[in-house]
Amino acid sequence: MSIFSDNIRFLRGQKNLSQAKTAEELLITRERYAKYEDGRSEPPIEILLRISKYHKVSIDLLVAIDIQKYPLDDIVKLPENRIVLPIKVDKTGENKIELVTQKAKMGYVNGYDDPEFIEALQHISLPFLRNGKFRAFPAEGDSMPPYNDGTYFVGKYIESRDDLKKGNTYIFVTKDGIVYKRYSAQNDKGNFVKSDNQFYEPYEIEWAEVREIWQFAASINTKELTVENFEFQTVKNMFEEINAGIKYLKTYS
Repeated sequence: MSIFSDNIRFLRGQKNLSQAKTAEELLITRERYAKYEDGRSEPPIEILLRISKYHKVSIDLLVAIDIQKYPLDDIVKLPENRIVLPIKVDKTGENKIELVTQKAKMGYVNGYDDPEFIEALQHISLPFLRNGKFRAFPAEGDSMPPYNDGTYFVGKYIESRDDLKKGNTYIFVTKDGIVYKRYSAQNDKGNFVKSDNQFYEPYEIEWAEVREIWQFAASINTKELTVENFEFQTVKNMFEEINAGIKYLKTYS
């Protein structure tokens, strides 16, 4: 028995239909449909597409996720027919936010669309975050002060790049890693981002490299933000301004 078999049996039961009636709707014989439900045969792609359209459920969902675990009304469907993101809640009804730890960070780049990998992540709940799908990612480096390596960014899933707003910050999951940057602009090739620490130059992230985008929703600090950190940042910014002035003078002297 497969997930697909269990799913189509469950969906048929939700409609309270017989195998014969379902087969008739799909334009196949009852015997052929019964083999799909029993796991004795797998449908060819044209029948799989027909079943997907009939139940209004993506093929990814039909073949990879136990639908009975995640009510169809509580999922966020992703573009390009990818795996869905289930919105899970705890016993009190609060969103269960997956926590991508530093240890799991690189694994996430490869496993972001693997239901088993996501299911194995730790969870947290924040009562003030509702109405959306949220996930927490670790900060790294000093490009976005005052956040440090002890910070977690909680992001709200963005379904379309058209939802990006200039000046807002986002977590971009790319084929090479996870970055937190401020969005500036976009074109057909990619989007332009920058760091709040002006020591770092703005750059472009190509759309072909982007796997997911999460809009900043909250931050969680696990280390104290000290005055020394701010002073260090101020010194760096000062040297940056001096270097920029020197470049200007060399250019026009």
